[in-house]
Amino acid sequence: MALSLYVDTARWRAHQKSVIDQFPGLVPVCKGNGYGFGHERLSEEASRFGADMLAVGTTYEAARIKDWFSGDLLVLTPFRRGEEPVPLPDRVVRSVSSVDGVHALVGARVVIECMSSMKRHGISEQDLGQLHAAIEDVRLEGFALHLPLDRTDGSDAVEEVIGWMDRLRAARLPLHTMFVSHLRAQEQARLQQQFPQTRFRARIGTRLWLGDHEATEYRGAVLDVTRVARGDRFGYRQQKAASDGWLVVVAGGTSHGVGLEAPKALHGVMPRAKGVARAGLATVNRNLSPFVWAGKQRWFAEPPHMQVSILFVPADAQEPKVGDELVAHLRHTTTQFDRLVDR
Repeated sequence: MALSLYVDTARWRAHQKSVIDQFPGLVPVCKGNGYGFGHERLSEEASRFGADMLAVGTTYEAARIKDWFSGDLLVLTPFRRGEEPVPLPDRVVRSVSSVDGVHALVGARVVIECMSSMKRHGISEQDLGQLHAAIEDVRLEGFALHLPLDRTDGSDAVEEVIGWMDRLRAARLPLHTMFVSHLRAQEQARLQQQFPQTRFRARIGTRLWLGDHEATEYRGAVLDVTRVARGDRFGYRQQKAASDGWLVVVAGGTSHGVGLEAPKALHGVMPRAKGVARAGLATVNRNLSPFVWAGKQRWFAEPPHMQVSILFVPADAQEPKVGDELVAHLRHTTTQFDRLVDR
């Protein structure tokens, strides 16, 4: 009895191919929890479709994934002096976001991140004059730009990249490869046409692995079902049942990521109103679970436990049975499954 991730493998791989076809030279990203699939599985998929490079989040991830992926590994987190050394093979490429970082990586393979409108990290235009001397002691694999997802100011992503290309060219820095994130296929094509001597390589994770929502589905197995009457006490805190129904114990708890949710950026009146309503219900211990039964998302009877959740199903719904599986709407990047089932 488990929280399972079901994958329509043929459909999932067809989507991967559609993305790869749109982005020549694509660098797949495998970071965090492997977008819900795990590092080993995504390493296998990247090898299957012939990727020569796989991007990972940290040096610790690179140390694990090196045994599953034989190509180059690009570490996205920028190098910092004083970081804990992690033994890594020569096929690992480090991201660098400062001139000092370049000086500290003598002999290493590096990608230099430029400061984009994300304003997260990267070299500035003022740093370019110092880079000539610095890059003589490293093996420069290219430059990179990590762009924002939304552009509420109406700015153009392509123009932002062109601006950096012009600055790098004016500084007489090599422009053989530019790694980019969060560009549309037609935007990358425009750039490739304008700069034919530069190879543009899109680093893509979410769109590649999670772009087809119908290709995957989480399900939690029902472990126990107990009938309760209104007023019956139950659970760790001995709350009272609000009405007649069933307490349904389902696989999937906090250790799987159930009940954990990353903050969301809300835009518009309706999403904000819904957020306020959810917060209000939570103050009276009414929290909607991600589990669906009989066509409705069901309420947690109490906060999820470590490996299971207890749901309340009212008496007017069909009674769940032990062994049934409930579809669960879970965020891939925060979920750990017990088993993965290819269909």
